Amino acid sequence: MYSKGGHVHTILSEQQEREFTERGFTRRSLGRIAAMITAGAALPFYNEPALAQLSKIDAPPDAVLINANENPLGPCKEAREAAHKMVEVGGRYRYGEADRVQQLLAEQEGLKGSYVRIHAGSSGALHQAVLAFTSPSRPFVTGDPGYEAGERAARFIGAKVIRVPLTTSYAHDVKAMAAASPDAGLIYICNPNNPTGTLTPKADIEWVVANKPKGTIVMIDEAYTHIAGAPFHSDLVAADKDVVILRTFSKIYGMAGLRAGAALARPDLHEKISGFSQTMMPITGMAAASASLEAKYVVAERRKLIGDVREDVLGFLDKHNFKFTPSVSNCFMVDVGRPGQQIAAALRQDKIYIGRVWPSWPTHVRVTVGTQEEMNKFKAAFLKVMA
Repeated sequence: MYSKGGHVHTILSEQQEREFTERGFTRRSLGRIAAMITAGAALPFYNEPALAQLSKIDAPPDAVLINANENPLGPCKEAREAAHKMVEVGGRYRYGEADRVQQLLAEQEGLKGSYVRIHAGSSGALHQAVLAFTSPSRPFVTGDPGYEAGERAARFIGAKVIRVPLTTSYAHDVKAMAAASPDAGLIYICNPNNPTGTLTPKADIEWVVANKPKGTIVMIDEAYTHIAGAPFHSDLVAADKDVVILRTFSKIYGMAGLRAGAALARPDLHEKISGFSQTMMPITGMAAASASLEAKYVVAERRKLIGDVREDVLGFLDKHNFKFTPSVSNCFMVDVGRPGQQIAAALRQDKIYIGRVWPSWPTHVRVTVGTQEEMNKFKAAFLKVMA
């Protein structure tokens, strides 16, 4: 129960309330936990779409939007057709559409169906894992700079957060993360990392899973792994390790607005995560997700398209002696040598909208890889504002 405006709302069961109290949460925290469960995407600590909107300004129609790590290619042809067809039966719940995504993904990952849970994007599973595994005495451990949604959710409910700087090669410092707290609740690794677009080797991730504190869960966010062509970590889930993997259809599959994602984990971990929320999946997103998984050409074709544009723009930066992170993803960081917000504001004058600035790297800006035409416009404007 929590009190708001004089009204008492029963959101948490007595058992949930007892468990949260035993984990060290205060009464005030219980109110925020209840708000997080009920409000979901409306909350102020920012989820995936909200974080993407941090640099949201009313942009003109001809603006170059390379600010939110979106895929300008959008859904593939098969996914668009499947979603369009599904609108005709939009009056039905069609629960089987999510079951179909679950079955296809489980088959492709070599997992039992019970090890895959479908979500509307990956943010919900991330936030619910924060609720399930972190507390004031069980910290959320994350790379810095890193994707902030989990950290903000943890701070919102009163859980402790530990930021661990990346290594000199811009990988997650897995040894420092494992040693960050003997009571860590959740170690979060986005791989490739957002915002740097850099990769942590599979061997390092296997090491942290093997050497983490007992009872700690390792969460591997594979939102950008398709783009990098890097190894997935489904084998750790199949081996029943203390691992939760996040997947989203927002990136390589170009479905950020259609909302589809998944978590891969042991069934007992799923039960802890999903105990806080069960929601109907958008059937258009589910139909598009199934079609995307079945369209075998999509990943390789898009990996090459995004990679070619990325290598072109990184080559441009190198040629002009700008410092940047060696990205294998669809975003990268550039050191502009002054407060990053100044450069972002100057670029907006030329209708170029880039991403946000991380407090730990105040002179770096994040740039999303758009189309070749968009990146050509970025290059011209960037040279101008950096002159």
